[in-house]
Amino acid sequence: MIDMKKIIAWWVGMLLVCVSLGVQANVPEPEALIRNTVDEVLAIVKQDKDIQAGNKKKVNELVDGKVLPHFNFTHMTKLAVGKNWRTATPEQKKVLEIEFRNLLVRTYTTAFTTYQDQEVEVKPLKMANDAAEVTVKTSILNKGKPPLPVNYDMEKTANGWKVFDLSIEGVSLVTNYRGTFAEQIQKSGIDGLIKTLSEKNQAQTGAILPKAASK
Repeated sequence: MIDMKKIIAWWVGMLLVCVSLGVQANVPEPEALIRNTVDEVLAIVKQDKDIQAGNKKKVNELVDGKVLPHFNFTHMTKLAVGKNWRTATPEQKKVLEIEFRNLLVRTYTTAFTTYQDQEVEVKPLKMANDAAEVTVKTSILNKGKPPLPVNYDMEKTANGWKVFDLSIEGVSLVTNYRGTFAEQIQKSGIDGLIKTLSEKNQAQTGAILPKAASK
C-alpha cells in the first residue's frame, strides 16, 4: 500500500509552487479551477508568515477554506467506503463523510509543514462541451527525479466542478483508502471505522471541528 501522506505532500507541493500562466478565455472550466486555486493559495502562503512557519491553525483554515471546497466529499466518501456504503445508515454516512473530510484536512496540514521545493506542470485540458466528468492531468517536477504524474478526476455538479478523486502514478486515493476502510469494517463494522477515524482525527493537534462537507 502506498504512503498517502507522501501523496498529499506532493499535491500540496503543487499548490505552493505551481506558477499559473494565466487563465485564457478558451481554458476549460475544470483546468481554470485548478489554476485559480493554485494562484490563490500561493498568494496567501507568500503573505502569511504564520503559515510559512507551520502554524497548524492557520494551515487548517487555508486548507478548509480554499482547497477542500473544491472536493465532492459525499462522492469521495462513498467511493472510499465502497460496497459497505449501501449498508450504512443515513447517520453513519453523515459521520463517515465528516471524518473522512477531517482525515484529509489532517493529512494536508501535515504536508504543508513538511513541504519541499517542487514545480508542477498543468497539462492543457481537452473536453467536450457537454462533458460531465473530466481528468485534469499534471506532472510534479522534482530536480533530479522523473516527473510524477498526478491526475484529478472532476465532475460537474450543481455547484460547479468538484474533485472526486486524485491519483498518483495511476494509484487512486479513494481506492487506496477503500482497502484500508474495508479491512477496518471487516474487523469491527462501520461503527468501528467511524470510531477509528474519529479518534485519529481528535488526537491530531490543531484538528478542525467537524462540519458538513461541501457538495
